[in-house]
Amino acid sequence: MKDLAGKVAVITGGASGIGYATAESLAREGVRLVLADIEQGALDRAVAQLAASGAEVIGVRTDVADRAAVEALADAAWERFGAVHIVFNNAGVGVFGPVHEMSHADWQWTVNVNLWGPVHGVEVFMPRMIGQNQGGHFLFTASFAGLISNRNLAPYSVTKAAVVSLAECVAKDGKPFNIGASVLCPMRVATAIDESHRNRPAEFGGPEAVKPYTDRDSGALEGRTLDVKAVGDMVVGAMRRGDLYIITHKETEIFLSRRSGRLQEAIAHAV
Repeated sequence: MKDLAGKVAVITGGASGIGYATAESLAREGVRLVLADIEQGALDRAVAQLAASGAEVIGVRTDVADRAAVEALADAAWERFGAVHIVFNNAGVGVFGPVHEMSHADWQWTVNVNLWGPVHGVEVFMPRMIGQNQGGHFLFTASFAGLISNRNLAPYSVTKAAVVSLAECVAKDGKPFNIGASVLCPMRVATAIDESHRNRPAEFGGPEAVKPYTDRDSGALEGRTLDVKAVGDMVVGAMRRGDLYIITHKETEIFLSRRSGRLQEAIAHAV
């Protein structure tokens, strides 16, 4: 994926945050864009802004938790551009609080978006990309919480850990087809993840079912807050290099080292 000009990228959660920042970075490389988002108004604004900057872009309202909607997204992408080379499974939501306070609906909603969303992306797009025989790359937004579990983030951490594993599987199984994978594992980034409850469906209690994000929960999000544009550039750079893991914060190192040390200690008791 070193030569990006003319390639086609599909980005879920593309109307804001990391998705939109990555779309801007890709547009500067001459990539044609298909933005997907559940918020129609935000999607329309994002498409208009990118188009005004000279990008070739369409928007498709998509609920990634609905496999049929992701199929429709793929249909729209191929109908408009005739191919897809990059799929960024980026859409995600967060519910904050202690694990024992999480409702079943909290778990269902988080799993539906954060895990089923990327699974649907792989299910729908990977066979088509293999069939078009042009190679490609899958990008995933996981989290530092997908590498190191943290307090007040149980549904989020569990689903993001699964996304890390999914990216690793895609990297292995996609290799014979020249399809790579990268997984983004950031600490704090200046996005609206703490406001994601605005899109919580009525079947899971709607926005009012989510307790407000508080200072109590802030410790669950470690590290400096990075500008979203810088992270978008990191994503594109990592894809160019073929990096599997995209680590955004230097302060991740100490936490990963501690976990590695605990695993090494456990091996000492293995038979």
